[in-house]
Amino acid sequence: MPAAPAPATTPAERLPAVLPGSAPVTLAIPSIGVTSELLHLGLEENGSLQVPQDTGQGAPASWYNGSPTPGERGPSVMLGHVNALGGHTGVFAELQKLKNGDQITVTRADGSTAVFTVDRGALYSKNSFPTFEVYGNTQASELRLITCDGYNPATGEFDDNYVIYAKLIT
Repeated sequence: MPAAPAPATTPAERLPAVLPGSAPVTLAIPSIGVTSELLHLGLEENGSLQVPQDTGQGAPASWYNGSPTPGERGPSVMLGHVNALGGHTGVFAELQKLKNGDQITVTRADGSTAVFTVDRGALYSKNSFPTFEVYGNTQASELRLITCDGYNPATGEFDDNYVIYAKLIT
């Protein structure tokens, strides 16, 4: 007896819905009181991500312009500092307080809004950062918020990164 054929599926049935590309303008995370304009930054000459420069008034968050725009298929990557010059807090100082289900809103250049919900947060040593897990392609529209963590007073450097993983809901 021949095997039953597999159920027919269309590409639209297999892939989650996404938004068309549109550059991000602002980021809002109401549960931790964050509202930030977004810089658009790329890579340094050594291949590392450029980070927003703090000129003494704190720095806004930035979108890595080599990643999908928020709402497009794949992981859109945003960076922000945990601290600021003069002992002030950075735009992403409270990321670890986010909980599953908290919402993150990105206003886009075309006037639309991409709303994400937090799935989880994870702390990684910079020496064993899971590059593929954070930056690798995804079937859905996802968002990654990345900041430093694990301040080491002996070196004056941060030894870790904290990453928020979120998925598009509208």
